[in-house]
Amino acid sequence: MTNRFAFAQRLPCRIDWHRIVLLPITVVAIAGSASGVRAENMYNPIRLPGSNEISDTLSEQDIPTGQGGFARDYIVTLQEGDQVAIDLLSDSFDTIVALIAPDGTTIAENDDGPDGSTNSLLFSRITQGGDYIVRVRAFGEGGTGNFTLKVTRLRPI
Repeated sequence: MTNRFAFAQRLPCRIDWHRIVLLPITVVAIAGSASGVRAENMYNPIRLPGSNEISDTLSEQDIPTGQGGFARDYIVTLQEGDQVAIDLLSDSFDTIVALIAPDGTTIAENDDGPDGSTNSLLFSRITQGGDYIVRVRAFGEGGTGNFTLKVTRLRPI
């Protein structure tokens, strides 16, 4: 009787034939099960209405910040040369507002406005037109509740 694995005995290394046989079966099983997986877009920022003002609620269902709090993102279309003021008001939590450029860089961020309250106010000049993100979040852990966000295009005097 001929040993069909005789060539393996002449090799300088040891071959584990069970792994060689099982590996292709495993790859086929993994590749076959991936066809049923569907990618879903979990990130859905809210487009600000035409008035660029919205009253909304920050909740534990929003984006986790990694610092114990939550954030909610809004899209606003801005033009090159726009000068904007972004107001974020809440009686429920200490607000932080950020303006994020289309490329993902943070343009400006504000915690407490100049009035000494825990509301936020930031000003920015837009150097490149596009869809920007206005991020609403609470300072610290667990701040949630109602807020009003307003983006105002300022006019030169």
